[in-house]
Amino acid sequence: MTYSGSAELYDLVYSFKDYADEAAWLVSLVAERRPEAQTLLDVGCGTGRHLQRLRARFDCEGVDLDEALLAAAAERVPGVPLHHADMRTLDLGRTFDVVTCLFSAIGYMLDLDQLHAATAALAKHVAPGGLLLVEPWITPEVWEPGRPHALAAQDDRLAVTRMSRSGADGRISWVEMDYLVSDGTSLERFSERHELGLFTPDEMKTALDATGLEVEHDPAGLIGRGLWIAQKATA
Repeated sequence: MTYSGSAELYDLVYSFKDYADEAAWLVSLVAERRPEAQTLLDVGCGTGRHLQRLRARFDCEGVDLDEALLAAAAERVPGVPLHHADMRTLDLGRTFDVVTCLFSAIGYMLDLDQLHAATAALAKHVAPGGLLLVEPWITPEVWEPGRPHALAAQDDRLAVTRMSRSGADGRISWVEMDYLVSDGTSLERFSERHELGLFTPDEMKTALDATGLEVEHDPAGLIGRGLWIAQKATA
C-alpha cells in the first residue's frame, strides 16, 4: 500500500516530525563514520523532507515507489534527481557514499524474501567504504494490535483528522486509517490501509549481514525505533 490516497496531506499529518533535527543527526553520524562522503541516496524519500535538508551537505538523489509523493518531492527539492522504483529491484547503475532508508520504509517488505531482496538492492548502491542506514519498523514483540490512535493537524488551508485501528495477520501488521479533511467550506472522507512486515532484530541483522556489509545496531536511532548502520569495506 502506498500513500497516494493521502499524498497531499502527508506533510501536514507529519508536521510534528522534526526533519531538521533528524537530518542534523544523520550528518553528524556520517561525519563520524565516513567524513569524506559526498553523495547520498535516500530510498523511500517520500515528499523529500529529509532531502530538503541533507542536500545542503550532500549531492543527493531520491527514490520512491509512490508517484504522488515523488511529485511533491520534485516541487520541494528542484534539481535533485528523483527515481520512481521499487527498493526490492532498485538498480540505478551507480553507487553512493551514503544510502538511507528512513521512517520505517523497509517495513513495507512483507516477508523475509522481500526483506533480503531490498537489503541486497540497497547494499549494491553503497560505494566502497560507504554507509547504509536503515530505520526499521516496529518489532513483533513491541507491536500492539488493537491500539487506538488519533491525530489532528491544520494549516492556513486545511484541517485534517485521522483515526486509526490496527491489527496483525501473522507477521504482517496492518493499520487502517480514516481521514476527515476540511478546507473550511467542504468535508472529504476517505480511508487507506497499510501493511508492514514485522521482523525481529535478528532477522534484520541476518538480512543485512547477507549483503557482506559490516553491521551495527543503534537501539534508539532517530525516533526510538532504532537504526541499522552498515558499512561496506573499502576496495
